[in-house]
Amino acid sequence: MIGRIAIFLFFFQFLQGQSVSNEQVPKIILQGIDFSITFSGEFETSNSYILSCNGSLYNPTDISSDHIAFDNLSISEGGQITLDLLLVDTSIHQLKIHSIPAWISILPPLIAIILAFMTRSVIPSLFVAIWFGVWSLSSFSLGGVISSLLDSFHYYILNTLIDRDHAIITLFTLMLGGMVGIVYRNGGMHGIIHHMIKKADTPRKGQIAIWLFGLIIFFDDYSNTLIVGNTSRLLSDKLKISRQKLAYLVDSTSAPVSTIAVITTWIGFQVGIIADALPGLDGLNESAYMLFIHSIPYSFYPFLAIVLVGLIVTTGKDFGPMVHAEKRARMGVEYTPDLSEVEDESGSDIEDLFVKDNIPHRARNAVIPIAVLVFSMFYFIFTSGEGDSLKDILGSSDTFAALMHATLLSALVAAGLSIGQGILNLNETLDAWFSGLKFMLMGLLVLLLAWALADISKDLQTADYIVSTLGDSIPMSILPTIIFLVAAATAFGTGSSWGVMAILMPLVIPLTWAVMGNNGGATPENYHILYSTIACVLTGAVWADHCSPISDTTILTSMASGCELMDHVWTQMPYAISAGAAALLLGTLPAGFGAPWWILLLLGILSQGLVVKYFGQSTD
Repeated sequence: MIGRIAIFLFFFQFLQGQSVSNEQVPKIILQGIDFSITFSGEFETSNSYILSCNGSLYNPTDISSDHIAFDNLSISEGGQITLDLLLVDTSIHQLKIHSIPAWISILPPLIAIILAFMTRSVIPSLFVAIWFGVWSLSSFSLGGVISSLLDSFHYYILNTLIDRDHAIITLFTLMLGGMVGIVYRNGGMHGIIHHMIKKADTPRKGQIAIWLFGLIIFFDDYSNTLIVGNTSRLLSDKLKISRQKLAYLVDSTSAPVSTIAVITTWIGFQVGIIADALPGLDGLNESAYMLFIHSIPYSFYPFLAIVLVGLIVTTGKDFGPMVHAEKRARMGVEYTPDLSEVEDESGSDIEDLFVKDNIPHRARNAVIPIAVLVFSMFYFIFTSGEGDSLKDILGSSDTFAALMHATLLSALVAAGLSIGQGILNLNETLDAWFSGLKFMLMGLLVLLLAWALADISKDLQTADYIVSTLGDSIPMSILPTIIFLVAAATAFGTGSSWGVMAILMPLVIPLTWAVMGNNGGATPENYHILYSTIACVLTGAVWADHCSPISDTTILTSMASGCELMDHVWTQMPYAISAGAAALLLGTLPAGFGAPWWILLLLGILSQGLVVKYFGQSTD
């Protein structure tokens, strides 16, 4: 009897030594979707450990003195699941996790899209989707409705806000917006356009000047729209250029330029959502910034949209409803738009962005801060990177820090020029900085909620579900085309290109990586598919943004250009369709089959030249 007690006490003490300090487990189990669990602690590698999952037994796939891992686990039952770590048929650690049907994991992004369609408002839609996602983690318990609302805010949104990389992107965006506000208030932007339009004495020269000015204001689409639209309106009226044409020139040189330029308010957003989609992609060695850079050549629509504008303004030809609008303007028919609907829908603080009265409009007050922004950006990137090749330097550089440093210096230079010349005093400079900052707040709020939704999607394993469902069924070659169409359809209905990018990117990148793995492996030879799908999320949303009457940039363009909303939509639509169809059929689709991007881009440019030649009508 004493011997049995001694053996029991020895065995009890042995089990007590098997301490499990932590576990890496999913927050929810999706039925039928494989998952993994890792236990951390002190373990004896010579002993036999088994994991019991609702009666099914699994052997470890990896074991060491400080952890045990179990892979390829699967549960088909719903409800609460008991996971029991066993040693010699005795439990040493136990935990309980809820299991839900796998299709529920796709609902949060779908809810965000559907509500955005219905309400025409992205921010409430994203928040409701986050709330639903957190509630689903509690297996839809009745008591979890309120607690999930609180967790949405104080856990997910808070955590994404205090993330270092996210904070850097936020600061970069705010500082760049502030710099824009200063160089607008001090007359620098007006100084640039005054230099450009001095020789614009014909409708054709005036349109070329507006097009070039739109290319110069590359760092933000909102700023581009407001600055070019407002400052060019009087020039357009003087030269008898229609307001519809002005709106087209402004709209097609704002977002298309911002989405492919390497130093814009968009890049922080785009690189941020790409970075959040990369964890878990084994074998991918490129940074988010390099992925964005490599995606630019596959961004066919922005390039073709910009080229098409150039062809239109240099040839003096138009097609579609724009022909009638231009001819009426040339004949001197007065255009009297009703802008009440545009002003009601825009919700923009456009009155905050103004030029101070009775000051000189000196172009250098904008050119110098912009030059500091560009050159310091490249300086900080190259000095923070290491390697023997340009690719190695860019890949190892601290891009986020370079963005933040460059925008800080450019804002300080803009403020110094304004105060030093007596154009603005200190308080006026701060007010101008804040007026530019306010234009970025809405976009930053969308980005913040998008990051939180991406975290929810990770916890719900949404990408894993999509990969398991579609990864084997979608041909790799046409995946970019499908992504472009999905992004375009979603952006057209929601009216927010940023919202669509934020929702789709965390799902598209893991799906693409899995599809590449199922089609010869995720090798460098297949990386063009990854670059193209990233580009298609970004550019598909921009293309639909140009066609949608509920798009924020479309509404803002109409207001800044003094053009009725639907007049702008209908006259711009043929141009957007022409460039979009060429981008999809001559660019994205053959690129998926391995055609060189530069040949496809040349074909796209040639196609737009032919469209203008055979369908365009002279309006001069």
